[in-house]
Amino acid sequence: MITLPTAPSPASHTNPKLMLLYGPPKVGKTTALSQLEQCLILDCEDGSDYITALKLKINSFEELREACKAVRDAKCPYKYVAVDTITRVEDWCEKYATALYKQSVIGKSFTGQTVLELPQGSGYFWLRRAFDEVMMMLHNLAPHVILVGHLREKFIGGKDAKVDSVVSSKDLDLTGKIKQIACSRSDAIGYIYRNHEDGFKLWISFESNEQVNCGSRCGHLKGRKLALNWKEIYK
Repeated sequence: MITLPTAPSPASHTNPKLMLLYGPPKVGKTTALSQLEQCLILDCEDGSDYITALKLKINSFEELREACKAVRDAKCPYKYVAVDTITRVEDWCEKYATALYKQSVIGKSFTGQTVLELPQGSGYFWLRRAFDEVMMMLHNLAPHVILVGHLREKFIGGKDAKVDSVVSSKDLDLTGKIKQIACSRSDAIGYIYRNHEDGFKLWISFESNEQVNCGSRCGHLKGRKLALNWKEIYK
């Protein structure tokens, strides 16, 4: 039986349970993760070879699934689990989505290389299904899960636009609704960058504007730009 509330309920969380971080390549995302205490890095792109960290190399969708099971079988011993990168995981999801389709009744005679070859974009349904499975695998692996993605930079302006009217838009490098799924389920989305004006210190922005897609549900991060300090993000 449902009992309707008669008074406001207090917030149950302060820190982001699922955080999505993205930025330019080689900006220092993986190094920053290595400095987060009790953080297991699931390295999907061989990006951790030059750092000391709690890390596990992942080379396929199957290995990612095995790693998630191993963490759960060990009763989730880490405070943080970071997937580096979710962009690479999407590539694996395309192969997994194709396998799922071929196992289905309607896809058993499919002979194409990828499910994205299906007409009218119907293959994206299977891609979203595969990505949803990944999100379910990552859910509750740790009190805090961090997804790391690549930067997709777009330049907005017509062919006849003046140089000073062309705007650079920074966004997460994921496909269409896959990006929507990842962003909608994240409690905080941060853009990581270096600021050349202060000795190239590493910064993170949760401030969304026309050029950068960011944001946060967490009050202490909402609309903020700060020098990257994990103690400021996880209070």
